[in-house]
Amino acid sequence: MEYTTLGRTGRQVSVAGLGCGGHSRLGQTAGAPASQSEDVVRAALELGITFIDTAPSYGTEEIVGNAISGRRDEVVLSTKTHVARDGTPVKGQDFKGPEDIVRDLEASLGRLRTDHVDVYHLHGVMPDQYVHCREHIVPVLEELRAAGKIRYLGVTERFIYDPPHRMLERALQDDCWDVVMTGFNMINPSARDRVFARTLESGAATLVMFAVRRALSNPDALKELIAGMVAEGVIAADALAADDPLGFLTDQGGASSIVEAAYRFCRHEPGADIILTGTGSVDHLRQNVSSILKPVLPRRTVDRLGDVFGSVDSVSGN
Repeated sequence: MEYTTLGRTGRQVSVAGLGCGGHSRLGQTAGAPASQSEDVVRAALELGITFIDTAPSYGTEEIVGNAISGRRDEVVLSTKTHVARDGTPVKGQDFKGPEDIVRDLEASLGRLRTDHVDVYHLHGVMPDQYVHCREHIVPVLEELRAAGKIRYLGVTERFIYDPPHRMLERALQDDCWDVVMTGFNMINPSARDRVFARTLESGAATLVMFAVRRALSNPDALKELIAGMVAEGVIAADALAADDPLGFLTDQGGASSIVEAAYRFCRHEPGADIILTGTGSVDHLRQNVSSILKPVLPRRTVDRLGDVFGSVDSVSGN
C-alpha cells in the first residue's frame, strides 16, 4: 500500500479507500450475508487500507463497526448524514434541524461501535441546498467537533445530478470543509479545474468517487453512453471507435483493462488524495487495489483522453 497526507488534517491515510456504498454496498445489494461483507472490510485492513467510508443510507455502518472492532485506531473512519429528512435532492425539502443531526450522529456512532467519527460529511448536497447547510448545519457540526464526537467536517456532492460540481465550487469558497468528496473519472475530468485546483490551494482533502462505475465496467453501457455523447455533440463523432470506444487504453495504451486504466487515471491526478473502491468480493478488492497502485498511464494515453473528454462535465458514468 502507498500512503498520503489527508490534506490539512495531517492524518496519514492509504491512497486506496474502502467505499461501502456504490452499487455493491459491500455485497449487500446482491444479498451477501453480513459475515461475507465483514470479511471484505477485514481484507481491506490486511491490504493496508486505512480509510473507510460508509453512510447510514448504505446500510453498511454496522458491518463496518463489527469488522473493525478491536482495530478502531487503525482506521480513519468516514460517515455521513443527509441534510433533508427524506434524503432527496428536490427543492422545497424539509431540512433537518440541529436535533436531527445530533440524533443521526449518535445513531451512527452506535452502529459503528465507536465514540467518534473522523470525518463527518453532509451527504450528497445539491447546489440549492448549500446555503442552508453553511448557515444552519455547519454550526451544529462545529459544536459536535468541539465535543469530540467528530474530528473533521466533510461535504459530498451528488455527482449524478451535479456532474459540473456546482455545489463544490460554491462550498470551496468557504474554509470550513476539511474534506470533500467529488466525482472524477476518465469521461468527466472536470473536477480537475473546478475542485482540485481549489483544494490544492486551501489544503482541503479530496476523496474521489465514481472512478469506476457502470460505464467503465460494462462494455454495453459504455457504448451506449458514448453514442449518446456523440449524438448530443459532447464529443466528436470520429473521436472514438463505435464498437470499442476505449479500446486504445489496452491496445498500446499501457493498461491491461479499462477498469485498471480508470483507477490509474484517478490515482495519479494532482489533488486526488484517496481513490475510493467498493465491492462485495475480496478477490475483486485485491484486483482494484492492485490497479490503484500501478504507475501513471503513458503520456500519450492521458493526452488522448484529454483530447476526447477534457471538456466534458455533463455525465457521471453511473
